[in-house]
Amino acid sequence: MQILPELLQNDSVLKIEGKQELVLYWNGKLVLSNRALAKLINGYKKVGDTCKLSELLLKIQKELCSLRGSDLCSDVIDTCIHLGWLETAHDLLDDMDAAVAPMGLTTFMSLLEAYYRGNMFQEAKALLKQMRKAGLLPNLSDEMVVSKCQPILDISATCTNVSSSTSDLANALVQEMRDEQKEIPSVVYQFNSSINFFCKAKMMDDALKTYRRMQEMKIQPTEQTLTYMLYGYSTMGMFRTITILWGDIKRNMESGNLMVSRDIYEYLLLNFLRGVYFERVMEVIDFMKEHGMYTDKCLYRSEFVKLHNNLYRNLKASEARTEAQRKRLKYVEAFKKWAGVD
Repeated sequence: MQILPELLQNDSVLKIEGKQELVLYWNGKLVLSNRALAKLINGYKKVGDTCKLSELLLKIQKELCSLRGSDLCSDVIDTCIHLGWLETAHDLLDDMDAAVAPMGLTTFMSLLEAYYRGNMFQEAKALLKQMRKAGLLPNLSDEMVVSKCQPILDISATCTNVSSSTSDLANALVQEMRDEQKEIPSVVYQFNSSINFFCKAKMMDDALKTYRRMQEMKIQPTEQTLTYMLYGYSTMGMFRTITILWGDIKRNMESGNLMVSRDIYEYLLLNFLRGVYFERVMEVIDFMKEHGMYTDKCLYRSEFVKLHNNLYRNLKASEARTEAQRKRLKYVEAFKKWAGVD
């Protein structure tokens, strides 16, 4: 497709490969529309890769390649807050700080109010500490900020209203997710429904047969499919079988047929930890690191201490009887070092 900007009318809508409203001609240049931004945000959020999303948003903002211009990053964060994606919003804030492109007080206060509205006091406390470190709260105590944020900081509009730009992007994101659901063939829902039934009934042989039938019919399992299977195996303590399912997940991700969220990774990590599959534990941790996903070390450290505190405590690598034992010890030590277990 060849585009000749000089022949375009102002505020033209271009049709790119059959997808309308992805690129607009606005103020003399081609820019991304809300729909295009929604696709990008939704895609990166699904895989939990906020780091790459932040990098991309900063590049787009720098080049003024969106309708939002220099307000793009703050608008995206506000949209995440509006949709209840508070963890994603906080991750983006952190990424912007790390990239020396910090957000202003208004964006921080929007997230702070959302935390308190959702009774997420630990997160709010951490954000207040972050704001103070950034010099956004000079001469104000935490109590003053929390109890008198509107009169002191004059941000009532931010705390109570949603800007039209944020609302437009939020609507585009909601529509994108709805359209994505419509694109999933009904047969997938039928298979997922059957797998869910079998997993809840602890009929894992039937669930596995249904899952394998999907593969034989070249029907791509969704994240929901995998969630049901993981839940079924986990409730029955079938940790070894989960390692096999993890192999399927990796192959599908490597082929580009599947994107999984942080929830799946966390569920896998906890199950491998409980099943004493520490090589797989470290493998999942590495995958999460590669995708810039947050890992709650405190949670996994607590789980380890509860279940395996004395595991190989007095065994040194030189004392291991077999190569397999040495290998297991290696990954246990790697996990303990990562999680900060004494």
